[in-house]
Amino acid sequence: MQTEKDLYLAAGCFWGAEHFFKQIQGVTFTEVGFANGHADNPSYEQVYTDTTGHAEAVHLRYDPLQVSLSYLLEMYFKAVDPTSLNQQGEDRGTRYRTGIYYSDPDDLPFIRLAMQQEAARYALPLQVEVLPLQCFFRAEDYHQDYLDSNPDGYCHLPLSLFEYARKGRDTATLQKSEQYSLVLKQIQSLLDGETDSIARMANTAALLHETFRFWWTGYYRVEGDELLLGPFQGPVACMHIPIGKGVCGTAWQQNRTLVVPDVEQFPGHIACSAASRSEIVVPVRSDGKVVAVLDIDSQHLATFDYCDRHWLEQVVAL
Repeated sequence: MQTEKDLYLAAGCFWGAEHFFKQIQGVTFTEVGFANGHADNPSYEQVYTDTTGHAEAVHLRYDPLQVSLSYLLEMYFKAVDPTSLNQQGEDRGTRYRTGIYYSDPDDLPFIRLAMQQEAARYALPLQVEVLPLQCFFRAEDYHQDYLDSNPDGYCHLPLSLFEYARKGRDTATLQKSEQYSLVLKQIQSLLDGETDSIARMANTAALLHETFRFWWTGYYRVEGDELLLGPFQGPVACMHIPIGKGVCGTAWQQNRTLVVPDVEQFPGHIACSAASRSEIVVPVRSDGKVVAVLDIDSQHLATFDYCDRHWLEQVVAL
């Protein structure tokens, strides 16, 4: 199953930024280029004039089973001064502005949360653009992996930052992937030979709940035009959810997994309990039709991400 994801980051001069991000375990590919300007396929010399609207940016491809988007954004903020407008280090100009450009709309809530948490650390407002990727043009070959080819070349970032990135690990994501891998095998063994769907849901919910200590873990079953509460572990829950309502009803209606880092920011969120802060809902399908949803809630923000989505989709496929 393909799991790699893409992210585009503007962090000042792209020579040092690329060298920094490629040190991070889980980043599988990097390239530098020019993002979100109005000139088509510009040269470096054209971008340097600050007339093309482009920002120097790094395109990252990463494995979310090894490193999360939240971790990458945490590292990003260590490599920039987010309150500086059109300047990083001694480099000045709109081409050196900071920006986070996403190609997957589902990434936006995580980016907004990271921005909110970073903004709380400063008295000045953040000057980091957050926009969908409009365009990205690869820079000339001599700019790619520039500091590998020119180890004594110019860089606005300190050498200690590269070492920090190289030694760091997103241990939370790595451990979570390992746990899910083991749990998936347990569930396969647990369900072997059992044909009753309620029994299968009950034990799956119990095993996930016990392993990860989630706040609420359970199923809602499709009955007519609503979801009806099924087997679960946790506090008392809503018993009926109409189609298209809340995270569960929306996941059913859209027939796709929804990962919500902050439920208060989800339009139409149904507050079965004020203690719920983040949520993931995974449709259970039979012949392509949604017959139930697996719903998991946490009392903490941003508990779930693409890693959880990957593994939980395999769980419900059973």
